Amino acid sequence: MTKKNEVLEWLKALVIAVVLAVVIRTFFFAPIVVDGQSMMPTLNDQDRMIVNKISTKIGDIKRFDIVVFHATEDKDYIKRVIGLPGDHIEYKNDTLYINGKPYEEPYLEKFKNEVIDGPLTEPFKLEDIIGRKTVPEGEIFVMGDNRRYSKDSRHIGTVSLEKVIGKTNLVYWPLSDFGFVQ
Repeated sequence: MTKKNEVLEWLKALVIAVVLAVVIRTFFFAPIVVDGQSMMPTLNDQDRMIVNKISTKIGDIKRFDIVVFHATEDKDYIKRVIGLPGDHIEYKNDTLYINGKPYEEPYLEKFKNEVIDGPLTEPFKLEDIIGRKTVPEGEIFVMGDNRRYSKDSRHIGTVSLEKVIGKTNLVYWPLSDFGFVQ
């Protein structure tokens, strides 16, 4: 009789653990693998990160956060939020302007210092890309940190918040890169 109870207790514990894992992964946190070099030097190809799925509303997502979103039916992208709803975005002389104000992007300094053949980020205005002067309500404008080699809002347009899976800033693998990224 005690052997049967012990097996039952182990089965209950296992079922509870599996249900908890599914709930946590579905609604709260999930692992993601960086695929490609579009976020270098901030993130490297094959870095493993945790995605916070709780913060997917516009009040939770801030400018310069790193987000993961469904780019296509079978592909998720990881990019940096540059523009929020209502923002006017422009790039000129390798400087980001949001609503007419220049912004520094310290995460780009390493690449900017290495570039010898033109700007890191080609000049553009938001209206040239999406035909509107400002980022539409319920959408964000995203770019990869490796500006010359990133497929981002300059190519795919703004991203609906409904497609955002969550924010990420914790690298857990490789251990040598473990920590929070900016």
